[in-house]
Amino acid sequence: MSDLTHTDKAGRARMVDVSAKPTTARTARAAGTITMSAEALGAVERNAVAKGDVIATARIAGIMAAKKTADLIPLCHPLALTDVGVDIEIDQNLPGLRVSSWASTTGPTGVEMEALTAAAVALLTIYDMAKALDRAMVISGIQLTEKRGGKSGDWPSR
Repeated sequence: MSDLTHTDKAGRARMVDVSAKPTTARTARAAGTITMSAEALGAVERNAVAKGDVIATARIAGIMAAKKTADLIPLCHPLALTDVGVDIEIDQNLPGLRVSSWASTTGPTGVEMEALTAAAVALLTIYDMAKALDRAMVISGIQLTEKRGGKSGDWPSR
């Protein structure tokens, strides 16, 4: 088990020691979608959902979630994030919303999990706020879309 980075010699889970890693600028981006009925999307677009402004609330929820990633994912390091953002766009062709998020830091470990958490929680917030209009909404495609910096370099490669 010694080849696994998140286990000790006895095979027990542990957080990786990153103290010897160099401090570098790191950024990650993630994305996902939520599909819904045209009626529900229309209500979101008109800001006519009973719970309030879906897009603004989801954006703030995603940002807050990125800052709490280490509290949610057991072996993530708590990071001093230098930038976090969430963009949400209406896509009539889905119909639904496209969420993209990013996180940045200057530190010894990457921010992929923070970007992914921001996207996932923004999408979950959209579902929560619009579920009275459409319980059949589908969250999908949550994925890392870009990573910059660190020992392993950029992904996808430039």
